[in-house]
Order: sequence, then C-alpha cells, then structure tokens
Amino acid sequence: MTAPISTPSPDPYTLDHGSTRYRVDRYELELDVRLGSNKLMGRAVLKCTALEASTQIVLDLVGLRASKVHMDGKKVQKFSHRAEHLVLNPASALKTGQQFSLEIRYDGNPQPRRGLWGDVGWEELNDGVLVAGQPNGAASWFPCNDHPRYKSSFLISVTTDENYRPVCNGRLVSHSRKSSRETWVYEQVEPMATYLATVQIGRYAKVPLQLDGAHHRVPQYVAVTPEMTGDALQGLRRQPDMMRTFEDCFGPYPFADYTSVVTEDELEIPLEAQTVSIFGRNHMKDAWDSQRLIAHELSHQWFGNSLTVSNWKDIWLHEGFACYAEWLWSEESGTMTVAARASAAWKRLDAGPQDLLVGDPGPELMFDDRVYKRGALAVHALRMAAGDEAFFGFLQEWTAANRHGSVSTESFIAAADAFIPGIGAAGILRPWLYEAALPPLPAAR
Repeated sequence: MTAPISTPSPDPYTLDHGSTRYRVDRYELELDVRLGSNKLMGRAVLKCTALEASTQIVLDLVGLRASKVHMDGKKVQKFSHRAEHLVLNPASALKTGQQFSLEIRYDGNPQPRRGLWGDVGWEELNDGVLVAGQPNGAASWFPCNDHPRYKSSFLISVTTDENYRPVCNGRLVSHSRKSSRETWVYEQVEPMATYLATVQIGRYAKVPLQLDGAHHRVPQYVAVTPEMTGDALQGLRRQPDMMRTFEDCFGPYPFADYTSVVTEDELEIPLEAQTVSIFGRNHMKDAWDSQRLIAHELSHQWFGNSLTVSNWKDIWLHEGFACYAEWLWSEESGTMTVAARASAAWKRLDAGPQDLLVGDPGPELMFDDRVYKRGALAVHALRMAAGDEAFFGFLQEWTAANRHGSVSTESFIAAADAFIPGIGAAGILRPWLYEAALPPLPAAR
C-alpha cells in the first residue's frame, strides 16, 4: 500500500516563497557565469512530484527571466513572471502524486534578494561570486521551490572564466576546459534544502587540511587563493580537532567531506552551506571570536544541514545547537568551560530585554542573538536534567534517526522523552522556548 502524500503548510516566516502543491526531488543545474559582466545563463531541470491537484506550477525566481520552459519534454506555451515568481500553466491539470519534469532556460544579471534579513542570495565579490542563501536567497540564481522542508538531490555544473574555481555542494565529479572556459560539475547525493545550495567562485586552489600530522577519517579541504593560503591554514588548524570533538558528541559526520572557503574579501559573518562553509579573510585569526565561528559553522553540518527544520519558527534547533557546539569546543580546547559560557550568556540575557519567544521568534527576529544564546541554554538545561551519558547518547540517537531529514521542536521533545524516560522534556524546554521571562540558570539535578 502506498503511503499518503503529506502536504506541508506554507511557512509563515517566508510566505512569499515556497509552494505546498509540489516538491522537487532533484535539481540539475547548468550555469554559465560571465564574471566580468555578472551574466548568468542557466538551464534547470527539476524532477518533481505533485502533492495536490493543481492547474498552475509556481516557482520562486528573483531578478532573472525564463526564456523557454518544457514540461515532460513538451513546450509550455503559457508562463509568466509575477513579482518574485515564475508561474507556469501546463496544458493539463496536475493530479496528486503525479511525477513530472520541468526544463527551464533562464538568464540575467543575478543580484541579492533584499528583504527582512538584508541582502541574501547571489552576490559579486571583488573578484568572484559568493552565494548566501539563508533563508530565501536560492531563487536569486535558480528557479526553485524554496520551502525549508523540501530536500532534494542536486547536480550543479558551473562554466566560468579560466583560472577561476567554483566551489559547490557535494563531490566534484568532473572538470574540463574548452578554450578560455572551464566547467566544474558537482553532485550532492544527500537530500539538501534549497537555501543550502551554493556556488562560490574565486581564484581558488583546493588545499587538504592536514597539519602537523593530523588526520581524520573525514577529508577536509580549504578553498583559498594562493596569497591567503598560509593565513587560512593557520586560522583553520584546529578544525580537525573540532571535527573529532563533534563526532564524539553528535555522532558521525553526516557527509563525505567538508570544505571551508576563505574569500579575499572581509565578511561580516561566516556562511554555512551543505558540506561547505564560507569565511572572510578577517575570520582567519586565533582569537576566540574567530575560532568560535569556525566551530559554529562546522556544527551546522549536523544541525541545519543534515537535520533541517520543517519550518523556520524552529530555527533554535539550528542555532541553539550551533551555539552550544561553540561552548563544547571552548571547553575541549581549554578556553572556558561550558558552565562558564552558559553563565556568561545567562547574565547577558538577564540584563537585556525579555520579550522574545525563542521557539517562535517571528520572521523579523529569527536571527536575533537571543535565539542563539537562549537556544543554547535550552540545550544546556536538557543536559543538566539528563546527565551527560543520557544527554549525549540522546544527541547521537537524534542525529542518526533524522539523518538528512526534517525536524521540529515537537519531534525533538518526543524523541528526548522516548530516549530518556521520565525526563519530561517539554517541561524543561517550555520556559526557555515559549515564555518571555528568563528561567534560572540551568544547574545539574
């Protein structure tokens, strides 16, 4: 018996993006990028499944124009651009469960999408390209169904100027050169949310990160310009140790490898993508404020990339855990204990406004620092109640059971109660997530 198709609700944090009428099971993207003119010519093949009957297919596409559209090999005669969407009118209505493919030719000069969270999406660097997709920047460079719950496999081919290297998600499967153009093809087989898809282009060389004889079962690389290589290797020298620490705490790294891109530009904050993190040259320092960010972005490979929230209101499950991972690395590296980090965070929160519900902060405040710090304190409260053995055992069970899947606060609470009988996870987490007043600093029971 075939299981019924589950149709998610529109995400209220990004209501203008993402359709609940269909999902995309696979994206195959062919991009031709002219760096001098910031010109993008693209061909996107989307393999889809209808989740409900519909007479229209609405894709997210911002600032780019489609020129030709085919559905199941036949030309779509009626399609139009409306605001930030590409609207297709197929010849016949879709039926629930119907599988179909779309081929879309499109082009333009990609720009970041401007919204509540500043500029997100495709952005020109001084010498290259950066993509910052979270939470709804994917549509700035390819037509997509940009709902956080939907996860797809990806094939991304990028043709660009010679002597430039695109870095994308997943494994490099081919590289070829023709005249003054080079083509790089990447395969991301593990399911990935659209906002985590990325293209980083620069005069990069890919350097293995293995210093002082350090080795780890997960290959780690740095994509960096020759001029920045020394600084990057120095700044990232503890990352293999971070990987070992997080595997001990969270379970096996969920992907085949990990690449850190270091741009020549200074960046306000680092960026995470699936199997890739992006740092500015200003982050390659030994100071704690830089090292914590390196740990933070690495931990997102578990919390955010492998385990991705079904709806943005639960973003604390990404950022609270990533912040807690910073504290774990702080203790492991001998910088400051988790208890001291938790105490310092609690004191700062106690001195500030307490008018945010971390478990549903609203779109304007979903990246507020309180979501990160108070979310981490919620994690710490669960640890204090459970004890280390049960807590870390639960985290490894949680990441294994939901590997490459979608998660929610409700499913997290249910899983904690199942793994640690009698803990009462809802009662522990509710004050931290759904009450404005700051609870007392967590202490071991």
